[in-house]
Amino acid sequence: MKAANQKTALVTGASSGFGLLISIELAKGGYDVAAGMRRPEAAGELLQQAAKFGVAERIRVIELDICSEEQVQAAARSVEQELGRLDVLVNNAGIAVGGFVEEVPLSEWRRQLETNVIGTVSVTQSMLPLMRRTGKSKMILISSISGVVGFPGYGPYAASKFAVEGLGESLAMELMPLGIDVVLVQPGAYGTPIWRKSFGELKVREGSPYSGMLKRVLAYSERTAKKSGDPLEVARLVARIAGMKHPSFRYRLPRSTRLTGRIKAWLPDRFFQRLIVRLLGRE
Repeated sequence: MKAANQKTALVTGASSGFGLLISIELAKGGYDVAAGMRRPEAAGELLQQAAKFGVAERIRVIELDICSEEQVQAAARSVEQELGRLDVLVNNAGIAVGGFVEEVPLSEWRRQLETNVIGTVSVTQSMLPLMRRTGKSKMILISSISGVVGFPGYGPYAASKFAVEGLGESLAMELMPLGIDVVLVQPGAYGTPIWRKSFGELKVREGSPYSGMLKRVLAYSERTAKKSGDPLEVARLVARIAGMKHPSFRYRLPRSTRLTGRIKAWLPDRFFQRLIVRLLGRE
C-alpha cells in the first residue's frame, strides 16, 4: 500500500523528449509517477532510464492519448485508484505542425489544435477533481517560446502555444483560491523528437510564393537545432518547480530564449517583425 502522504505526479507525453526526462527527474525526486503515453509499447526507453537511476518502481506507465476522452477519463480513474492523490500534473503532450498559414491543410490545423489545446483541456478537466481533493497541488503547462513569439513557418504550433498561454492565465486565477498553483514553462529550442517529427518532414512546394522564405526558415531551424541546449535543463526545472512552495507563474529557458522575449517586449512590433525576417535571411 502506498503511504497516504507519498507525493504523486502525472506526466503526459512521457514516452520521449521532455516528458520522458521529466518523469525520471520527478521519480528521482521521490514522486510516484504515472507516465502517460499514447502507445505504452513505446515505454522501453523510459523504463530503461528509470532502471538505470534506480527509480523503476516509482514509474507506472498508463495508456493516455490526450485526444481520446475515454482514455483521459480512464487515466483519471487509474491515477485515483492506484495513487490515491495527485500532487503534480505536467501537461506536456503535444505535437508541432509546421508550414505557412496559407498552405497548411485545415486537417493539420485541426490536428494541431485538437492535440495541444483541446487535449490539454481534457486532461486538465479530468484531473482537477483529484487535485482539489489532494490540496496544495501544482499544474505545470509545458508551453514554448512559440507561445511568446510567432515565427514564420510556425503558425499552427505558435497558435496552439499562444492558446496554452491564455489557458494558463485563466486557470491560474480560477485555481488560486483552491490552493492549486498553475505554472507555465516556456522552453526555447531544445533537441527533442518533436521537431524532427514536424519540421524535418516539411517540403518546399514547387511554385509556392513562400518557397524562398520556407527554405530560410528550415535552414534557420536546422542551425538552431544544432546549437540547442540539453533538454535535461527543462526536466530539472520542472522537478524543482514541483517542490517549490511558492513558484513563479512563468519560467523561460535557456538564457537566449529569455533574451528573445525581452527584446520583443522592448521593441515596437513592426521593428521586431522586420528584425526576425532579416535574421531569417542570413546565410
